[in-house]
This record gives sequence, C-alpha cells and structure tokens, in this order.
Amino acid sequence: MNARTLAVALTASLFATGLAAQTVEPGLWEFTSSNMQVDGQPLPDLQEMLGAMAPEQRQMMEQMMLDSGVQLGTQGIRVCLTEEQAQADELPLYDPESDCRQEITERGADHWAFRFDCPDAKGEGEVRFSGRRAFTTRVESTLDVGSETQRGSMETHARWIQADCGDVRPVE
Repeated sequence: MNARTLAVALTASLFATGLAAQTVEPGLWEFTSSNMQVDGQPLPDLQEMLGAMAPEQRQMMEQMMLDSGVQLGTQGIRVCLTEEQAQADELPLYDPESDCRQEITERGADHWAFRFDCPDAKGEGEVRFSGRRAFTTRVESTLDVGSETQRGSMETHARWIQADCGDVRPVE
C-alpha cells in the first residue's frame, strides 16, 4: 500500500473519531483500526503498513501524523482531545483546510450516523458508544486513487487512556 492510500485510510478514521466528541472524556485516546479493506481485499494493520515502508518513508509518515496531532501508540494511533473538544457539538478531528465536509445524519444516546465528502474520498458510517471512555466506528467509503475509484471500509475501536495527554498535542 502506498503512503497516499494509507493517509486516506487514516484520514477517514479520524473523521469518524471526531464524531464522538460530544459524549466522551477529554484526554488521551488510542484508536485501533481493524477490518480495513479496499475493494474487498484486506489491508494489514497500521503497524504492519508502517513496518513495510522504507525508513525514510515511515519517518515522513510519522512526522505528518505528529504534525496533525496524532502519535503512534502501542495498539494504534493516539490523539489528545481537549475539554472544549470533548464538550463541543462539532467534529474536531479534521483539518479545516482539507476541503472536507461532514454531516451527522442521526444522533442517539449511544449511536450516531454520519457522512463525509472530501476531494479524494466520500462515505458514511456509524459510531456506537460504550460509555464515555470507549466507542466503535464503522466507515464505508469510496476513494479516488489516481484515475481509479476504490471502495474501502474499516472499523475503529477507540479507548480513553488518561486525562493527561503528555507530549501529544491536541488536534486543532
């Protein structure tokens, strides 16, 4: 898998994780993606993908993630949510300069549905909450990779780690 496709997959995951902001704890969160597929073909997990990259490509990808407020964790990626982000009724985990739009299409006490539209990807999904410290997101999307359109899907499990974000800066 190339770096561009990995970046799109990570971006889709972050769009989905942002949907949980209204009902979760502030602090350090870890997101683990599973069941990632493109055109029905399973993809390796993030650690495997990064491990398969050339060292300079991996370093570049890790730096891009850090610059976005995302750090590699023991089981996935780690993100810091501020108190304001955790209480906001908005989608805090996306780059406002990305030309992406998100819409929450359904809100329930333990379930949200959403859709997103970006220049190179669009899709929909759902978030299922397991209290304020855990949730699962499922995303189905189409990705434009060069002249091809691919269908992708993934599931992300999020768990709260602690209130102190340490050296992980909040996503802005």
